[in-house]
Formats: sequence, C-alpha cells, structure tokens
Amino acid sequence: MVLEHAVITVRPGTSESFEAALQEARAVIAAAHGFRSFAALRGVESTDEYLLLIGWETLEDHMTGFRESEDFTRWRALIGPYFASPPAVVHFDPLDGPS
Repeated sequence: MVLEHAVITVRPGTSESFEAALQEARAVIAAAHGFRSFAALRGVESTDEYLLLIGWETLEDHMTGFRESEDFTRWRALIGPYFASPPAVVHFDPLDGPS
C-alpha cells in the first residue's frame, strides 16, 4: 500500500463549504481502482488547513489510474474552487513492507 499525504489550504471563510464538497468528493475517489482508505483532518492551529491521507494499492493507481481519469476531473471540480494554493502532495511506503 502507498499512502498519499495531501496538505490543502482553503481560502478563508470557505471551510464549511469545502467540508461539504469533500464529502461528495470522497464518494468519487472511493470508487477509483486501487483505492484503499481515506481520512480527512482539519488543522487545529490553522483551521483553513486540511490533511488528507489516502491509501492506494500502488503509486500508479493514484498517479496514473486516478489522476489521468475523468473521476479526477470531477474530484477536482468539487473541491478545487476552495483551494488557496495548490495542494502539497507526497507519497509514503510503510516501513514494515506492503500491507
């Protein structure tokens, strides 16, 4: 499994709308090939900052399968309008090997 770590900062005053859109967007990503898990966290010190942790079977499932699909276009159309800046996305492998 590969864990996508995405930090998203939304425009001030849009958090409530972003969170509603994120619920709809979650259903889009959950249907993607290779999707394994999803967690969304909101910043405590910076309430306009969010951390998404999304599990994928492989890096290619995210970077090619999802990001090059129409579902990604839909996902981005739902939550992208709230972004204050482009998300910072990195991927991680578990230290204890594949799960």
